[in-house]
Amino acid sequence: MATESKRQQRFAGVIQQDLAELFQREGNSWAKGAFITVTKVRVTPDLAIARIYLSFLNTKTAKEDLKQIQSKTSEIRYKLGLRIKNQARIVPELEFFLDDTNEYVEHMDKLFAEINKESRNDS
Repeated sequence: MATESKRQQRFAGVIQQDLAELFQREGNSWAKGAFITVTKVRVTPDLAIARIYLSFLNTKTAKEDLKQIQSKTSEIRYKLGLRIKNQARIVPELEFFLDDTNEYVEHMDKLFAEINKESRNDS
């Protein structure tokens, strides 16, 4: 995979910042009780598609919350367009994905804790 150009990175940063503010203000109406964090935004070279990775805190139903967000994609894209209309020629299509990095880190921490516990018991 080729590295992103400065233009892509800059545009992704704009989208990430504006979406973060949007989710902070209105995210509760899209995913009840969840705190939504925009962890990463990747933009295609033609800036037509933005892949947004979301992390959900304070919820046990992250996959269902993601489906709720995905069902509201057109509404979110419209609201994003109102925010970036002076900075972008087109508003990219939005694709939302679950960023499960936190879950992976927790899983690895548990595994390491078990390994440490076993090694202490063996000594």
